[in-house]
Amino acid sequence: MGPTFSKPLAARETPIPGVLLFDLPVHGDNRGWFKENWQRAKMTAEGLADFGPVQNNISFNETAGTTRGIHAEPWDKFISVATGRVFGAWVDLREGPSFGAVFTAELDPSTAIFIPRGVGNAFQTLEDGTAYTYLVNDHWSADAQDQYVFLNLADETAAIAWPVPLSEAELSEKDRNHPRLADVTPLAPRKTLVVGADGQLGKALRSALADHASVEFASRDDLDLLGDLDGARQWAAYDTIINAAAYTAVDAAETPDGRAAAWAVNVAGVAALARVATAHRLTLVHISSDYVFDGSRHVHDEAEPFSPLGVYGQTKAAGDAIVATSPRHYILRTSWVIGEGNNFVRTMAGLAGRGVSPSVVDDQVGRLTFTEDLAAAILHLLATRAPFGTYNVTNDGDPQSWADIAADVYALCGRDRSDVTGVTTSEYFAGKAAAPRPLRSTLDLTKLKATGFLPAAAADRLAAYVTALTS
Repeated sequence: MGPTFSKPLAARETPIPGVLLFDLPVHGDNRGWFKENWQRAKMTAEGLADFGPVQNNISFNETAGTTRGIHAEPWDKFISVATGRVFGAWVDLREGPSFGAVFTAELDPSTAIFIPRGVGNAFQTLEDGTAYTYLVNDHWSADAQDQYVFLNLADETAAIAWPVPLSEAELSEKDRNHPRLADVTPLAPRKTLVVGADGQLGKALRSALADHASVEFASRDDLDLLGDLDGARQWAAYDTIINAAAYTAVDAAETPDGRAAAWAVNVAGVAALARVATAHRLTLVHISSDYVFDGSRHVHDEAEPFSPLGVYGQTKAAGDAIVATSPRHYILRTSWVIGEGNNFVRTMAGLAGRGVSPSVVDDQVGRLTFTEDLAAAILHLLATRAPFGTYNVTNDGDPQSWADIAADVYALCGRDRSDVTGVTTSEYFAGKAAAPRPLRSTLDLTKLKATGFLPAAAADRLAAYVTALTS
């Protein structure tokens, strides 16, 4: 009887970013061996992306020296050998600084390698009867080959040292005729889709991402969140959805028509986006609101339970709960948003310019959020791959009432601060149809700052904003 043996799982990085080489867990005795070829929990703990495989393919090769590749496909692959041995070669064919990087290794049934989308894969069998297996996260079809990027096996720049010279190897005529590296068009990165691109935040994102060719912007006319969202895009080509669309008419949401519209956009539409994001392993960025709270606490952190007062807040809370079920999500909870378009600061500056002395609510307290900083926070969380979850995002500084902010605007416009009169919320809305509002909207920024993002002071952004309006 032969000895028993066991080999633990181990992962090794390679010169190509995202490519991981694995020593697989193998357990054996006198009868043979058992291999844990794919074990999600253990492998993600070792640093493998949770890439969501949906199909398993096998390439059987009759004789030693059979050579296939170099093919870069538009999906991720976990590659292993079922029987036999191969010499594997991988070339980075993605757009970016690592384009052209090469890695080679010998694979047998005790090893495996993870190859991300856009990295060219090739192998040469070292034994007869070799079976090469692929676990992939998209469904193969003949049409999908139009999205491949190919590189010639004999490319001089890659300079792969094939064990069996290509002149003696078994390979297809098609593989012999693929282009050299200098003639290869790199595979572009997956795209980001900004939904609600014509709103205040959408416009800020357009500005921040103006030089990014891999970003698409969709207005309401371009993408119907309540239509056939599954078929609206080739979602495999995307990596991220930023949802800047929302129904924000707080008072109108209390009417029968407004209530239906708010639930449609803020809940049903969000549910459709979350379903797509989950099905296609996309990162979903969603914008939330201080209105999910009742304002009974002086400062709100991310863990506070929902307690919305009105319909708008209820729909935003429901949307947050839905987005939180998508594995890759960022919920950015914000307040008092100011950007390009109609907003409180622009209204106050207009009143100041016309000589009006307004009455402004002085018992609602919070912080302004300027869209340039909200957009920057989104891009920061994505770029740094901060842990998924909910983050409060506003500008920094001491909390203020709406009346305090109005007085600041008046002073910046050359008017006297005393031209603004403070009134309570109940006094201001007396006799008016209005939604209930949280009186305390200050959001705790500790979690956001821990990621390395430090929001600008609201006072500084306000001064710049009013100067731009009045200059």
